[in-house]
Amino acid sequence: MKRSCVALAALGMVVMLGGPVQASGGMPPAMEKFAKVSKTVQDKCMACHTQGYDLPFYSKVPGIREIIEKDYRDGLRAMDLNTEMLQAKGKPIGETVLAKMEWVVLNDSMPPAKFALVHWGSRLSDQEKKDILEWVKSSRKAHYATDAAPKHANEPIQPIPLSIKVDEAKAAVGDKLFNDKRLSTDSTLSCAGCHFYDRGGTDNQRFSEGIRKQFGDINPPSTYNAVFNFAQFWDGRAADLQEQAGGPPMNPIEMGSKNWEEIIGRLSKDEALTAEFKAVYPDGWSGDNITNAIAEYEKTLITPNSRFDKWLRGDDKAISDKEKQGYERFKAYRCASCHVGKSVGGQSYEYMDLKKDYFADRGGEALGSDKGRYNFTKKDVDMHRFKVPNLRNVELTAPYLHDGTVDTLDEAVRIMGIYCAGLDVPQGDRDLIVAFMRSLTGEHPMLAGKAVAK
Repeated sequence: MKRSCVALAALGMVVMLGGPVQASGGMPPAMEKFAKVSKTVQDKCMACHTQGYDLPFYSKVPGIREIIEKDYRDGLRAMDLNTEMLQAKGKPIGETVLAKMEWVVLNDSMPPAKFALVHWGSRLSDQEKKDILEWVKSSRKAHYATDAAPKHANEPIQPIPLSIKVDEAKAAVGDKLFNDKRLSTDSTLSCAGCHFYDRGGTDNQRFSEGIRKQFGDINPPSTYNAVFNFAQFWDGRAADLQEQAGGPPMNPIEMGSKNWEEIIGRLSKDEALTAEFKAVYPDGWSGDNITNAIAEYEKTLITPNSRFDKWLRGDDKAISDKEKQGYERFKAYRCASCHVGKSVGGQSYEYMDLKKDYFADRGGEALGSDKGRYNFTKKDVDMHRFKVPNLRNVELTAPYLHDGTVDTLDEAVRIMGIYCAGLDVPQGDRDLIVAFMRSLTGEHPMLAGKAVAK
């Protein structure tokens, strides 16, 4: 959607939106999610954080053009409001957008100093800052607050519910299928063969081993709490758990089956399992029913009641003073701008090289998975962009990052600070943040919690 930016005062302009408004003279329909702060967002945020905007007339002036074009590129990579306004129709404003806007207001980091020199009217007034923070708070309360204590209800992280609605009969069948090696073409590998219950829902390997000793090139994400992710896989190619469940069985490197007919041919020979399956799915075996059952089972893999969740619910003694300080550092270093919500992540796509070229600095052989979401969308804008991993039980899920190159939480925090936040996190603060992250380990009957990361 194209909008024009009107220069109101030469180099010191305030960016305004054009475009259709409601018949009543209200805001443009796309701005409804920003209702309480719509004018501020239109005037101060949209030009650099929304695709399809015309650059102002003075953007062609040598010297100024380069600054503006860089601001525009960087702004879109940091936060694309177009996704929230137009592509996420019918959904509330995302938790990540709320957290990012909150952080920049609290830290007075937007607009950047060089940008403000050119656009002096872009700075937020004290009243505008107050209005945005109040809007963030009310939006969280309306859409995301669960059972946190009132004093913690406005935190970017929310507690995992103690239970969620699950069809128990379907989940019981899904449990058996999740652990059934007959989903693989040679009957050697089940879903649980790469997602161990006592290893945080991973296998603690850089890359998982599939059939015939084959390996992929991306670190396996945890199955615990995946139900809270807004999409599945690092590149977000699966919209939900059911779609995700259909991927590995047909992946030639993972489980290698050619089609569902092949899998059903093996499963249907098991009379007891077939009888149990038909009792839940009267129409019998099908790929849709199999993935539906597995997805229903995966809903049970939530890990509530972590010590941090107990603190969120009001138990001040559930975490130590060091862990509380770590949480404050976690927020201060922008970690909580992307790692939000019940799963502490999984709610947005972000660039691994937002602030610095991670891939050039890492060196070594390039991986196909390095392209991130681009592998699915084939859009240049998605190159090196990944779904943010959730941090629940993170002390159990080493190694880290999509490429599995990091063995410790300390190093993961250091790398993310440099390449995603543009901040150098000193050792003392990393120690505090890691201490906080350990408080995110929750409870599940099969989550042993023995092997923890350093």
